[in-house]
Amino acid sequence: MQPSAPSRPWGLAPVLFLLLAALHTAAAQKNGINIYSLSVDSKVSSRFAHTVVTSRVVNRASVMQEATFQVELPKRAFITNFSMVIGGVTYPGNIKEKAAAQEQYSAAVARGESAGLVKASGRKTEQFQVSVSVAPAAKVTFELVYEELLKRCLGAYELLLKVQPQQLVKHLQMDIHIFEPQGISFLETESTFMTNELADALTVSQNKTKAHIQFKPTLSQQMSPGQQDTVLDGNFIVRYDVHRTISGGSIQIESGYFVHYFAPKGLPTIPKNVIFVIDKSGSMSGRKIEQTQEALIKILDDLSPNDQFNLVSFSGEAAQWKPLLVPASAENVNQARSYAASIQTQGGTNINDAVLLAARLLDSANQKELLPEGSASLIILLTDGDPTMGETNPARIQKNVKEAIDGQYSLFCLGFGFDVSLAFLEKLALDNGGLTRRIYEDSDSTLQLQDFYQEVANPLLTAVTFEYPSNAVEEVSRDNFRLLFKGSEIVVAGKLRDQSPDVLSAKVRGQLRVQNITFQTESSVAEQENEFQNPKYIFHSFMERLWAYLTIQQLLEQMISASDAEKQALETRALNLSLHYSFVTPLTSMVVTKPEGKEWSEVAEKPVETKNKHKNFYLGGPLSRFRTAGDRRSRITAGPSGKTPSDLGRAGPQGPLNPPHPYPLMAGKSRLPDMLLESAKTASPPGTSAAVPAAIQAPAVILMLPRQSVDRLCVDIKHSQGPMNLLSDPDQGVEVTAQYETEKARFSWIEVTFKNPQLQVRAIPEHVVVTRNRRNSAYKWKEMLFSVIPGVKLTMDKAGLLLLSSPDRVTIGLLPWDGPGEGLRLLLRDTHRFSSRVGGTLGQFYQDVLWGPPAAADDSKRMLRVQGLEYSATRLLKLDYQEGSPGTEISCWSVEL
Repeated sequence: MQPSAPSRPWGLAPVLFLLLAALHTAAAQKNGINIYSLSVDSKVSSRFAHTVVTSRVVNRASVMQEATFQVELPKRAFITNFSMVIGGVTYPGNIKEKAAAQEQYSAAVARGESAGLVKASGRKTEQFQVSVSVAPAAKVTFELVYEELLKRCLGAYELLLKVQPQQLVKHLQMDIHIFEPQGISFLETESTFMTNELADALTVSQNKTKAHIQFKPTLSQQMSPGQQDTVLDGNFIVRYDVHRTISGGSIQIESGYFVHYFAPKGLPTIPKNVIFVIDKSGSMSGRKIEQTQEALIKILDDLSPNDQFNLVSFSGEAAQWKPLLVPASAENVNQARSYAASIQTQGGTNINDAVLLAARLLDSANQKELLPEGSASLIILLTDGDPTMGETNPARIQKNVKEAIDGQYSLFCLGFGFDVSLAFLEKLALDNGGLTRRIYEDSDSTLQLQDFYQEVANPLLTAVTFEYPSNAVEEVSRDNFRLLFKGSEIVVAGKLRDQSPDVLSAKVRGQLRVQNITFQTESSVAEQENEFQNPKYIFHSFMERLWAYLTIQQLLEQMISASDAEKQALETRALNLSLHYSFVTPLTSMVVTKPEGKEWSEVAEKPVETKNKHKNFYLGGPLSRFRTAGDRRSRITAGPSGKTPSDLGRAGPQGPLNPPHPYPLMAGKSRLPDMLLESAKTASPPGTSAAVPAAIQAPAVILMLPRQSVDRLCVDIKHSQGPMNLLSDPDQGVEVTAQYETEKARFSWIEVTFKNPQLQVRAIPEHVVVTRNRRNSAYKWKEMLFSVIPGVKLTMDKAGLLLLSSPDRVTIGLLPWDGPGEGLRLLLRDTHRFSSRVGGTLGQFYQDVLWGPPAAADDSKRMLRVQGLEYSATRLLKLDYQEGSPGTEISCWSVEL
């Protein structure tokens, strides 16, 4: 089996993803091992992150016990140091060439132990774990250091931290320092464990170039209400971007090294010619092909009218949708959507013929001069398996494809699931100017496909090359790139000559649609050196380490597609850099010696993905939690802020209705009085069963109506065709649309769109998708969320209530309702903030509403007039879903639309 190559620097999102060092909760209770201090210090200097995780533990038991230190770090990160301090003695990790560490590795295997201290643990993470015996009353300090260059993806850098200490920690502190000389353009945070009380432990400060995020919860803030468990169990995310100019270049210099960041602002998108190559073999049947079809249909809608496209589907044979590429007109896109929806799965997997057919289609269009001048041509292959038909030898397929594409087009490979050989696809893509991504089989596979497409959907430049004066620059990382995409960034790093000029200049050349373009940038060496001297928020010589990190990553990439002769030279250079800068890479290992004896050593190696889905893979469920003795998982029992669902941002005070409730309220709920039930019984004909009142339903929407004679209105939708504009308020910059299924009496989706910031929240029964800057984030219902985006705050509690709020806007809530009349529900608060221009199916009721008096013959009926339309309102019992399941019975005026 051929192992896959090391993780690539183009991860699905650029991530700093660490797991706070954790010790098992039950272990702490049973054997006395206690974490008394846990800290994370992450310094991000010009996108390069240096992170130190320190855990201090004590054995409070009367006998020797085992303590386990466990951290999750990004797959793209390199461990640079690990040490244990026990009884005043430091036990360091020593980084060696793999061959030199083989003896310790083999010895550990011979003892029947897991020789690797690092294992793949998630989509983007690796898990470092080491255990050590601790004497009674003894203390141990664990410290892990790792480094990573953050990649810009879809317009943002992202630091994602997994907070999961698994026990209460007396001193728990997380500090993130960000320094960006270009200036920070936006900064936002998100958490899946934060409550209003815990939010008080979070402080965020920011000026033009610096930001400091600190999270320092007290013991009481960490504690679950009524429990001794911790509520800290989830993700903490920081996203940011920097200011950019039209020239797009920023050269930064420190300690004789430079880094050049290139992401020009305001460039038009280049038209693209794209062929989607879709595997329809038998193994794609079921949910895989359904998700592929869903994603493809959405992707087709996102094509620009200036783009051209075609589809190739394949199993044992390959077939094209159209004989030629066609423009992405509305008619062609609609036809392609129908074709995609009709794809049926069967047969084997003939990757060779499918990709060669795609290349021939582009060749034919090129020969007929049908490809627009300056356009970019892409082939996007999606497959879930190894080649089983036609040419099945991976090396020959790679050779055939490389010859067919001949450097003219870029090939991107998406490997669906774990039966696919990622190493084979990686070489296939890297040989042809593209990249490979694994698509994880999960409920969000459709979004993974869409997000990948968004990364490559908007090419800005082709044939990008960087030039530096030979008298100034001695050594430089990769300096030519086939494509630059919108929302990404190209990074070049290098070493200055000892006698370099006072000003470093650079030229970046590229191809726009119909012309060549050159960007020029200059940077003063002395000014730049001075800017990085403050020791408080950066770590020094980071730019040299950034250059080494970037160079090693690029050398490892080049090794995948290099010839045997070239590969040895590349490996030697990457190994020497890894050893010199103490990076644990696929070419080096870190030997950790334990205090039990010098012969007792373990080895930390950079893991590589295998094809066996049972080995060290994330299979789509939640990230693994730490297990305790007896495999008892830590319990997370607290709701947000320790409150009941009714405490958490539901609709405002429910004042007395007008007219009064027709039945008495008992224990906070209305009940049908006994006399009504008795009346139902006596009304039944002799010999028949007593009539049972129909179940009280929740209305489609409950509207809170401030400053009106009726404070709330229950709305049921009986007639709906197609998407509905529920609310639209241009002054508030918000719009709510939805699709209502009248036969099921529920919303199939609800979508909330904000203009500033540009944000879209789409709710379906399975999950919520938040889209910002073309980036999709999916959240399952009843999964905690606390996101602060400039201008909007998103929170979701354990009951599943998602609130979208800001100080000067109407608060919009979305809720999955599983009571009677199940389905999605909409909530509105602070409705007095609607402007006079609010409209829509529901928005009309926030205009001037005129209520007529109760009907003389039946005082449970009234008329209301709004914007020239009349509606009949009836006093009915309804379930108020705003207080959460099972709902509270209320009497309200109900209208049907």
